[in-house]
Amino acid sequence: MVSNNFFSKKKVYTSDLFPNERFKTKEIIRDIKPLGKANKFDLTFYDSKKYQSLAKDTKANICITTKRLSVHLPLSVKKIIVEKVLVELARVSKIMYPFSDVDYPDLTLKKPSKSKYKTVKFGNNVLIGKNVKIGKNTQIGSNTIIEHDVKIGDHCVIGSSVIIKNSLIDERVVIQDSCKIGQKGFGFLPIKSKNFKFPHFGKVIIYSDVEIATGCTIDRGSVDDTVIGKNTYIDNQVHIAHNVKIGENCMIAGQVGFAGSSIIGNNVSIGGQAGISGHLKIGNNVKIGGGSGVVKDIKDNQIVMGYPAVPLKEFLKNSKK
Repeated sequence: MVSNNFFSKKKVYTSDLFPNERFKTKEIIRDIKPLGKANKFDLTFYDSKKYQSLAKDTKANICITTKRLSVHLPLSVKKIIVEKVLVELARVSKIMYPFSDVDYPDLTLKKPSKSKYKTVKFGNNVLIGKNVKIGKNTQIGSNTIIEHDVKIGDHCVIGSSVIIKNSLIDERVVIQDSCKIGQKGFGFLPIKSKNFKFPHFGKVIIYSDVEIATGCTIDRGSVDDTVIGKNTYIDNQVHIAHNVKIGENCMIAGQVGFAGSSIIGNNVSIGGQAGISGHLKIGNNVKIGGGSGVVKDIKDNQIVMGYPAVPLKEFLKNSKK
C-alpha cells in the first residue's frame, strides 16, 4: 500500500538544490520526506516547534529549518538555515518533482481491456490509464476515470463519474458517484506580487472497508500522504485536504471540512458541517458536534461542540446564558 510512483522524480545532488552550501561530499538526495519518515539521504524540513519531538529523532541527513529551530535537530544533521522554510521547501520540491505542482491530464487513458481485467465489471465510457491495477470482482460505474498507476483492490465498488488519481485503494472499498480523489490540494505561498504553487507529490491511501459517499473530495498529500483508515464511513460532500490522516472506524457526516495535515484518531464521530483546522491532533473516541469549529487539539474521549469547539458541558452551560 505504500509503493507506486505517481510523479517522475529528477535525480538531484546536494549541490543542485543548495549551491551556496558547503557539503563534505557530493551526495544524491533520494527523496523529500517529513521529519518522522525521512531516512539517510532524504531531505526533510522543520518549520514549527510543534514537531520538536520528531525533529530530535529524525534520521534525515539534511533539514531545511530556521536558526531558532535548528537547535532541536541532531548534531549529525546538516542544517539549511532559511527565513521561510516552506518557501525554500517549495523551491527544492519543484526541482526534484517538476510536474507535481499542476494536475496535468493523463494522456494514457484508454478503454479498459477485457482480457486484462477479466473479473472486473465496467459501465459505459470508462477510461483507464497506464499501469492501473484493479482487483477481482470490482465494479466501475459509467463515465469514471482511473488514472495511471492507481491501484484498486478486490471487491470494490466505484460509482459513476468518479475520478481517481495518485491513489492506492485496498479491498472492499465503496466510492459513490461523483467523488474526486487524489487531485492536487490547495497549496500556495505568497511571494511579493504572485503566488508560488506548492508541489504536491504525495498520494491518497484508502484502507479496507471504507465507504465514501457521493460528491466527496480527497486531496493527495503534499510531502506526506493523505490516509483514510479501515472501516471509516464518510458522508456526502466531505472535503479532506492534503496530508490529513483519518483513523479507523470513524464516522464523518455530510459537509465536514478538514484543513491540511490534521490527524484524526480512531473511533471519531463528527457531525455535519463541522470544520477542522489544519495541523491539529484529534484523539481517539472523540465526538464533535455538528456545525462546530475545531481550532485546537482535542484529547482522547472528549465530546465537544460550538465555535470554537469546547467540551459539551461548557457549551451547554454557555448556551443558557
